[in-house]
Parts: sequence; C-alpha cells; structure tokens
Amino acid sequence: MGSIAAYETSAGRRYRVRYRTPDRRQTDKRGFRTKRDAEDFLATVEVSKIRGEWVDPTRARITIAEWAPQWYAAQLQLKATTLSGYRLSLDRHVVPRWGNYRLADVGHADVQSWVTELSQTLAASTVRQIFLVMSGLMKYAIRDGRMNRNPCDGVRLPRAKAKARGYLTHEQVGALARACGPEYGDIVLFLAYTGLRWGEMAALKVGRLDMLRRRMEVAEGVTAPRGELVWSTPKSHASRSVPFPAFLTSAIAARCVGRRRDELVFVGPDGGVLRSNNFRRRQFADAVTACKESDADFPSLTLHDLRHTAASLAISAGANVKAVQRMLGHASAAMTLDVYADLFDDDLDSVAMALDSRAAAAGVTAVL
Repeated sequence: MGSIAAYETSAGRRYRVRYRTPDRRQTDKRGFRTKRDAEDFLATVEVSKIRGEWVDPTRARITIAEWAPQWYAAQLQLKATTLSGYRLSLDRHVVPRWGNYRLADVGHADVQSWVTELSQTLAASTVRQIFLVMSGLMKYAIRDGRMNRNPCDGVRLPRAKAKARGYLTHEQVGALARACGPEYGDIVLFLAYTGLRWGEMAALKVGRLDMLRRRMEVAEGVTAPRGELVWSTPKSHASRSVPFPAFLTSAIAARCVGRRRDELVFVGPDGGVLRSNNFRRRQFADAVTACKESDADFPSLTLHDLRHTAASLAISAGANVKAVQRMLGHASAAMTLDVYADLFDDDLDSVAMALDSRAAAAGVTAVL
C-alpha cells in the first residue's frame, strides 16, 4: 500500500502520493489539493494493479506527432492503397489538429467536438476514415501499455449515405465499349463481364490465362498510390479462378500475340502498366459523357462501377450468391449479400414465380 504526505507550497498545502509500480519501482505523484483527492488516486492505483490494468502515466506523455509514425509503421497487414489513405488522413487532419497533444491529454469530448467540426465541411465517409485513423492510434497505444482507455470509444459519427451504383445493361456496356474505341473497348467489356478490380486486370499476365477452359488465375494486383507502382496479392490476399465469356476469347487472344508468359495482357501506350488514372482521363470520362448524351437512362459511373455491373449481369443471368462471391473474390458470401443486397431482392420475385409454377403443375392450386 502506498502513502500520502502533505507538503507546503507558495499556493498552500498540497499532498503527495507515494506508491510502488507492479515491478516494485517506487514512484510518486504530487500536486493534490485535498487529502481526499490523494486518497482517491491511491485507491485507483491499487485497484488497477490488482486487476492488471495499471499503466505507467509517464508512458502516455508522448505526443500524437511522435506516436503516429510508430503506429503507421506497424500497419504491415494493409494494402498500399489503404496505407496511402491513412497517410493522407494523418498528414492533413490528425497530426495538424492533435500533433502537440500528449496521449494522456486527449479527451473524449475533445474528439467528439473535432468530429463534429469535420462533419461541417467533409463528406461523412471521409470523416469516418479520418476518425478510423485517430481511433487506431489510440488502440495501438492501449495495446502498448501506454493508456487504459480509448477516448475515441463512443464518439458519435455522421451517418454515411450509400452511393447509388452505376449498373449498366448489356446494351449500355456495348455502347460504352464502342465509345472507348477499338483500342480500348475490350477493356470495358473485360471488366464488365469478369468483375476484376482494375489493379487485378492491370496485373494479369499471359501465363495465367487458360484459353481452352476460358479461365484466368487472379493472383496479383498492382496499384499506384501517390504515383508509385506497388505489386501485391489481390485485395482478399488469396488467388482465385475467374471465368470469362466466350465472346471475349478473340479479343484476349489478340492482346497476347507476341507476348511471353510472364508479360502483361493489358498494357498502356508505352507498353508498361495500364494506369487507371490515365485511362479514366484519356478515354473513359469522355466515353461516359458521350453515352449519357445519347441515352437519357445512362447512369453516372466510375471505373469501379464496371465491377458492380459484372455482379449485376451475373445475378440477372441466374448466378447464385456463392458463384458471385467466388467471381468477385469476396471474403465470404455474407459480404457479397451485404454489398449487393439490392440486386438479390429481385430474386424474391423469381422464387415466388417459380414456386407458383411448380405448385400449379403439381395440382396444389386446385386445393383452394
């Protein structure tokens, strides 16, 4: 058990608490105005030691600016694009606001006020991303034994609104491919009928194609966060086999002519990696604009919406959720259902119609 002693200062009597840490080192904390405050502090120290929750207060004196690089360096499990987003949140929002604060000085109300302030000028999804980084910093500090509570716990976040996806019909996919021209139209068709992510398509090599079975092994991905190419596994960290429809065979074969097995199928004008930003700016944006001008029902869409279109076309063709999950490389069928719940709603009508047809054929309807 610790001890409490009074001492005099120019501002009056104060109290010092002496106690031992779990490793038997003696330390103290001073400056308590009343003996009751000192007793309460000592009681909390003893209880936290018994529960194994004691944290050395000196370890929480590190500032956010000093702690952030340590947390960032520990995020080995994340993809380069995710890390790039975290880096942006740190540099633009977290460190400028909290950099001079010590870990111990960050309060729940302060974080809530900050989040509310950010919500006035930024989209809800952006605010949530920034908050995720801040909360991650604090969780890492707890795991490192620097804090015993997270001031970000319980903070109320703005509600993120689901964005409308640009699902294309078969006819609209064809129109977009034609608008991109003969050199790049096959890229639109490939993405819309296979569901690959852009980075997976850009990293696809000739040797991973099986033209007889019309299959491809998706085992790599390439991204360009901040302009620098980064090669890695697919987003789910697992390879998968994806089919492609027969009508794409000749276009894919043409892309492979004269190339070795270790060379890329889809390349940019310079023969290197086909970059999404360049394609979007030089071909895709103008093609979408042209399609919208000629078709009032043509939706606004991004390159990633071609992946959503692939899911939509597969589901409308009768693919079950497990098949769509495997095609898209989702971690689970539950994830596929969560992402495309709006598409599977249409299945309910089909189920009811099928049951009605089978019941009529079996004479069940005659009972009524």
